[in-house]
Amino acid sequence: MKQRLKLTTVFVLATLSILVLSSAMFLKNTDSKTEKGLASTQKHTPRPFDAKEMIMDHIMDSYEWHLFTYKDYHCCIPLPVILYSKDKGLHIFFSSKFHHGESSYKGFKISTEEKYHGKIVEELPDGSIVKPLDLSITKVTVSFFFTMLLMIWLFVSISKAYRQHKNQPPHGIQNLLEPLILFIRDEVAKPSIGEKYERYLPYLLTLFFFIFFNNIFGLVPIPPGGANVMGNVAIPTVMALFTFALVILSSTKYFWIDIFNTPGVPWWLKFPIPLLPLIEFLSLFIKHIVLVIRLFANIIAGHIVALGFFALIFIFGEMSLLGGYGISFISVPFTVFLTLLEILVAFIQAYVFTLLSALYVGLALEEPHH
Repeated sequence: MKQRLKLTTVFVLATLSILVLSSAMFLKNTDSKTEKGLASTQKHTPRPFDAKEMIMDHIMDSYEWHLFTYKDYHCCIPLPVILYSKDKGLHIFFSSKFHHGESSYKGFKISTEEKYHGKIVEELPDGSIVKPLDLSITKVTVSFFFTMLLMIWLFVSISKAYRQHKNQPPHGIQNLLEPLILFIRDEVAKPSIGEKYERYLPYLLTLFFFIFFNNIFGLVPIPPGGANVMGNVAIPTVMALFTFALVILSSTKYFWIDIFNTPGVPWWLKFPIPLLPLIEFLSLFIKHIVLVIRLFANIIAGHIVALGFFALIFIFGEMSLLGGYGISFISVPFTVFLTLLEILVAFIQAYVFTLLSALYVGLALEEPHH
């Protein structure tokens, strides 16, 4: 027991060290990368540190995976770019053709304008700019597929181990994941859905672990982690749509009766102006929109606050070297605290999204009133 506790402590401390050092390296690399963008026009004029640009570069998606910068050399993993243009047809190439966004390729470039900032646009012969159909494999996409494959491997392995060792206690990765699986089953699925919980348990477990793993990987800016998957509003939106579809497909007639003809409500709230039925019907959509906003906003806010504390080091460092070193004694401890808090938030947001999805499904399975 003591040996396991020591190993756990070493693992936690090592993880925190990697998180802090990796975040510091990322901030330094981002600043160097930003300065390189002006090297051709302002070669001898250092560019002031832009905290907003640094933060946005981190939380937004990217067509390449930036690893580190050494002097003027940027080590990046180029990702596949897949574009379809009405005039030029299908184009498939690697993002290295853009040279970190500094040049165009076959009439395509990464836009720096406010409207399409960070997105690939097409330059037409008349000088106008349009956005082609973009099916590129971005950093978020790679992290998404990595998490999906990891989950398949983990749970297939656990399932196989349970079948082979039915009467033996769990071991290895089973020890880590079994409490979480039982927690979702006993504290989320059963109380929220009731007797039919087993039908929906695989979906709820998939939701929980997919959100939780992506949130954890998003804290470590080293491939295949570092992508702000849940901070990309499209991902929570798709998950909320799946929950919404499950609610609609699972709903009973009594669920719809309670929406359009709620029992125990005065008739003048339902007829002739259907005020309450309208509110109840709109709430069916609003609840799932809130699912998206809650997850997206909490995850992206954590990244912004943590990077904001790191940015203080460079903001004060531009004023004076002593100021940069001085503020680091405040910024680094706060960043460590926020990293620990983000690990907790990663679990809480996965739990809340899963719990609310289970509650909505449970409400849809409403039985007749007695």
